[in-house]
Amino acid sequence: MTATRTIEAGELSTDAIITALKQGQRLQVAVELLGQSHQITLRYDGEIYYCETPTRLHKHSDETAMRACIEERGYAAAPAESA
Repeated sequence: MTATRTIEAGELSTDAIITALKQGQRLQVAVELLGQSHQITLRYDGEIYYCETPTRLHKHSDETAMRACIEERGYAAAPAESA
């Protein structure tokens, strides 16, 4: 069984998260929502990407959709702005 790595929302870039998932890691992301702490689990089984929230399981069939989910929900670090 793969060990789960716990990270804070914004700790890793989207690329780093996707790379970790492709390497078989499960990532548990600590997020704050409405003043309460929640744990979101991200994983990849080689075919489908999963985003497990306390109330819902999101499935994404491709990397592009998973990237969009990670970025829209604020799990990844914000991209660096160009000067």
